[in-house]
Amino acid sequence: MRGPAPAEAISGARRALPAGRQRWGVSSLRSARAGWRPFPAAAWDAASLRGFKFILLYKSLTAIMRLVILEDYDQASEWAAKYICNRIIQFKPSQGRYFTLGLPTGSTPLGCYKKLIEYHRNGDLSFKYVKTFNMDEYVGLPRNHPESYHSYMWNNFFKHIDIDPNNAHILDGNAPDLQAECDAFEKKIEAAGGIDLFVGGIGPDGHIAFNEPGSSLSSRTRLKTLAMDTILANAKYFDGDLSKVPTMALTVGVGTVMDAREVMILITGAHKAFALYKAIEEGVNHMWTVSAFQQHPRTIFVCDEDATLELRVKTVKYFKAYEEAEIIKST
Repeated sequence: MRGPAPAEAISGARRALPAGRQRWGVSSLRSARAGWRPFPAAAWDAASLRGFKFILLYKSLTAIMRLVILEDYDQASEWAAKYICNRIIQFKPSQGRYFTLGLPTGSTPLGCYKKLIEYHRNGDLSFKYVKTFNMDEYVGLPRNHPESYHSYMWNNFFKHIDIDPNNAHILDGNAPDLQAECDAFEKKIEAAGGIDLFVGGIGPDGHIAFNEPGSSLSSRTRLKTLAMDTILANAKYFDGDLSKVPTMALTVGVGTVMDAREVMILITGAHKAFALYKAIEEGVNHMWTVSAFQQHPRTIFVCDEDATLELRVKTVKYFKAYEEAEIIKST
């Protein structure tokens, strides 16, 4: 006997929400802060959002791994930015009550950062009471070097928003005692109350931050020697000169990210399709460190269609049906 269609099964299984898990719609988000308009009304009409599906939050997030599939990089970036924006607004940060955000570098999150800057400039989002912790930094590269992750974050994000520089935490790859720097970073995260939402990206080999294949899935912030594949991939940022590419980095561990209350991982492009397949369809494996997040209670993988090329058709259909069911329930 055939079972219910995926969307029906999902709807039936989760038709009734437990007490205290009311849905967060646009109106309730707006009422959370008087006069706040998360996005222009025009952004929500069918014509301007062809194929774009965005899920609003519940007050209490359900423990489930989600795969959100958008048409292209731009839509994936916008979805991720809106999700971050709504999480911050929902949290209602204030003096003494900071929202703590983990952040990545690289090419993938640039579109997301541009959208967050846009929301800030439109007056829809403030980072005044947000603390950030970045994933990694090269060792031995001057802070003001154009390819340092300090430079990346300030040029592409921080200098365009109202975050207090004292609340933007990035590892110091020039610290006199690198292990002490790593230990202090972990203590700062703990002192901040842990990370509410850790956003990450991955490499084609499935590594998150600089937790490359073979890294311990319980690892903490530490000094890491970079694999030759990573060095070769990064050479493009150093005029193709391998001698200029750093060979070591400080990085948060897989365990550090796993400790976050929620994790969102951005995966775009056909060159990362096999890594997404390993993250979603196969078991947890330290050779594909992103696979560890199958075991996190609140993980969201946000990807574009190109990144799904290695997934089974039924996997794609299942996750699309799940998101469509959520849209129906939130309308």
